[in-house]
Amino acid sequence: MKEFLEGSRAVAEIIKLCKPGVISAYPITPQTHIVEELAQMVANGELSSQFINVESEHSAASVVLGASATGVRTFTATSSQGLFYMGEVIFNIAGVRLPLVMTCANRAISAPINIWNDQQDSISLRDAGWIQLYAENVQESADFHLIGYRVSEDKSIMLPVMICMDGFILTHGIESVDMPKQAQVDKFLPAYKALYKLDPSEPLTMGILADPDYYMEARYAIHATFKDVLELLPKVSQEFSDIFGRDYKDLLVEEYFTKDAEKVIVAMGSVCGTIKEVVDELRAKGKKVGLLRIISYRPFPYARIYEALKNVSKVAILDKSVSLGAYAPLASEIKSVFSNKKKLPKVISSFVAGLGGRDITLESIREIFRKLNAKELVQEFIDLKPELLKEQYE
Repeated sequence: MKEFLEGSRAVAEIIKLCKPGVISAYPITPQTHIVEELAQMVANGELSSQFINVESEHSAASVVLGASATGVRTFTATSSQGLFYMGEVIFNIAGVRLPLVMTCANRAISAPINIWNDQQDSISLRDAGWIQLYAENVQESADFHLIGYRVSEDKSIMLPVMICMDGFILTHGIESVDMPKQAQVDKFLPAYKALYKLDPSEPLTMGILADPDYYMEARYAIHATFKDVLELLPKVSQEFSDIFGRDYKDLLVEEYFTKDAEKVIVAMGSVCGTIKEVVDELRAKGKKVGLLRIISYRPFPYARIYEALKNVSKVAILDKSVSLGAYAPLASEIKSVFSNKKKLPKVISSFVAGLGGRDITLESIREIFRKLNAKELVQEFIDLKPELLKEQYE
């Protein structure tokens, strides 16, 4: 059924349909509306779940870790500094192989303090062992949570999933959303039955000390499981399409006019909607341009990306995060796709835009396509204000 919903409300409604037994989160802009809505649902008796109030994000992550360890489906949400405050526990959740879903409402990292959107927070936690899926719009933001639980709880995976949605742009944006019925969700996502759990009648230990004889294999096992995730995501996507009628292809990437394109921008998240608009505009003028949207950032689908870009002559990577003193994160990954490959684009240029919520306009995207010529750009910052840079150095 189509509803006109704020992104945060759509996510809350989907989580309600997933029936988590425990929810815990600490409010932080811009994810607060999600857990506000869920708390109200629990208070009103609409959702049979235990909502646990805590004093910090570190505690919220600890609560869902403990709940998941006892075999309960759990949910949390956070943003920016809150995600960093969870950092210690974020690594532990993946290391203990606990399935759960968390919304990251992407927001810039301090300092200077900034509450607006970029993707620095989730990108900085890319090595924690979590699956990361990036949504373009509100519909995907809702749907990816359903898919996240289905993948996370698969007996061959047992890893947490982070659904990344751009703060304010998607969390507070209002769009028409096709909300599923409970029967559809129950068919796609059965009740969770833990593969292992803490139970006094069958004692076991989780997260024990691992000395050098064991630690490396434990980390490698997570790394190896990500290969299984790459195989599972297309299968789950097909199941989702069969039940809900929305086709996300392989859930790894989306190719938008890439087959005959001479110039392609690679990007993630809501900015892809803006890029698509410019692609349509330039294609109407006879320009062979396209977009490769990355959906799964972890695991990173190297082979799939290579196949999509190997015949493109000029590639621009657009990052909404930065690795200070090095290549931007997504640019580094894309460049590594073509290491030791015989066939590769003539130009692979890196662009950084939208940090701290600076608007990425249609003209910003046109500028990237214009700059994507014969000369490779190592790391070009789009829409910088020279007068402010001068003040920084004086």
